[in-house]
Amino acid sequence: MKNKKNIIIAIVLTVISVVYTMLVKNVDVREIGPNNSSVGFGAVNESFKNLIGSSNAIYKISELLGYVILLLVIIYGCIGLYQLIKRKNILKVDREIIILGCFYVLMMVVYIFFEKCSINYRPILIDGELEASYPSSHTILSLCVGLSSLIVSQKYFNKKYIKTINIITIVLMSLVLLTRIISGVHWISDIIGGIIISLTLLSYFKLAYFYKRIE
Repeated sequence: MKNKKNIIIAIVLTVISVVYTMLVKNVDVREIGPNNSSVGFGAVNESFKNLIGSSNAIYKISELLGYVILLLVIIYGCIGLYQLIKRKNILKVDREIIILGCFYVLMMVVYIFFEKCSINYRPILIDGELEASYPSSHTILSLCVGLSSLIVSQKYFNKKYIKTINIITIVLMSLVLLTRIISGVHWISDIIGGIIISLTLLSYFKLAYFYKRIE
């Protein structure tokens, strides 16, 4: 029953992600970006951009926070590497670590896909160049890495420190999301898209992580 529920959730979120991305690409497209670049949801995005403006300082802070949350990837990667070296067989590495590694790979594939298939471009030039903006990769990074860690941490950290580690993780995720929004380097539709796609990817992680074989 739980397997079926997780499958349904993953499918529904996948459909929502695809539909939302298509809407961003095709609805109310206006040339409101730098160099007259076209952006979907033009009225909403332009209004939000005018409201928050942009801040290079906050942008740099959001970049730094993104690197900090990557430390979780390094930690779990080191756990997997240690197990591989000690057990001398990748099949003997914990199933949870292998699933987490596959999840990170999936996250990277999605990132590369949207870098190659640009939906829209940033509301500001970065080093004088147009950059792909949708979805917010920092939003996906922080939510996918952070939320998956909240699940995996129960097994790999001392119970005495789990609560503290999880609180720090939640704060980091929140700060990345907040600074990405108010830095003005993304349209609000990029942030929303990043959240939706993150939840979609996480649904597949949970499907694999909590999968129970039916005997």
